[in-house]
Amino acid sequence: MKELRVGYVYSHKHKAGILRELDTPTGAIYQFQYTEHYLRYVNTPIGVNLPVQSAPLVFNSLHPFFANLLSEGWVRRHQAKLARLDQEDTFGLLLANGRELIGENGKWGRSTFSG
Repeated sequence: MKELRVGYVYSHKHKAGILRELDTPTGAIYQFQYTEHYLRYVNTPIGVNLPVQSAPLVFNSLHPFFANLLSEGWVRRHQAKLARLDQEDTFGLLLANGRELIGENGKWGRSTFSG
């Protein structure tokens, strides 16, 4: 599997985990893994359906917890236009607008890999 893009998820001022978009022969999959520090010192799930565990959580599509952090409607279209992304590129929009998300999971770091 080839790593396409990576986002760093923060919760309660701690780096909670890493969300990866991976390329597979059948299309993109997504993987979220809590950091060792977060597991050891915080040990609280960032979302109800994202249990705290050391093994990566793998999804065939972007987990609704992450997808639902984004804006909707005209704000989403505006953010997509500013970031030069398709408004359906949910993962890309998370990376581009992660620092502006609301709530405890509203701070995202970003690293983008290509090629």
